[in-house]
Amino acid sequence: MSPQAVTEEGTEHLRAADPVKRGLVDEYGPLSEVLRRRGRRPEEPYGALLRSIVGQQLSTKAARAIWERTLAVFDGRVPSPEELLAVDPERLREAGNSRPKAAFMRDLAEHVLRGDLELDRLDELTDEEISAELTAVKGLGQWSADMFLIFHLGRPDVLPVGDLGVRNAAKIAYNLRKLPSPDRLKRLARPWRPYRSLASLYLWRSLDNEPA
Repeated sequence: MSPQAVTEEGTEHLRAADPVKRGLVDEYGPLSEVLRRRGRRPEEPYGALLRSIVGQQLSTKAARAIWERTLAVFDGRVPSPEELLAVDPERLREAGNSRPKAAFMRDLAEHVLRGDLELDRLDELTDEEISAELTAVKGLGQWSADMFLIFHLGRPDVLPVGDLGVRNAAKIAYNLRKLPSPDRLKRLARPWRPYRSLASLYLWRSLDNEPA
């Protein structure tokens, strides 16, 4: 089934399953490809994961600027694992990356070169198996795995319970007194299955908030 068909089927499911979601879908309408990707360019998996490390705990604007400076170290392109390991980590730091992030980027490259993370076979794995492989890399936590599953693999039923934007949007949309805990968000999201990724996109859209 095409991504567009999944989205159309998903919006109808959300409208029928949850009156709050019905309100969001009716207010914002079908999400375009741009909104579904939240501004991310299509990239190969290794580059997407590198960018995820670079952008952690930064505003979207800052993350984009440091990513561009990081690419400039490699003549404007995503480096291969071999190229990244060959460069002096100080050059990554001069581009704006912290010392830990430079180390995380190197750990990712080492995992790929050793074959511990086989990026070309991720589509064969379940969401849980992919999360386990990604979070074995230093600097890639569950939030990074969730973002990768949603935006780069297009998995339809991912709920990023650790994302502050999703939690804050849920608090507003469902008129909650405080930010929902991960467990509360999971309970709230039960009717959204199997389209929790799309439901999350509508929550981000309601804040006009782009995860870094």
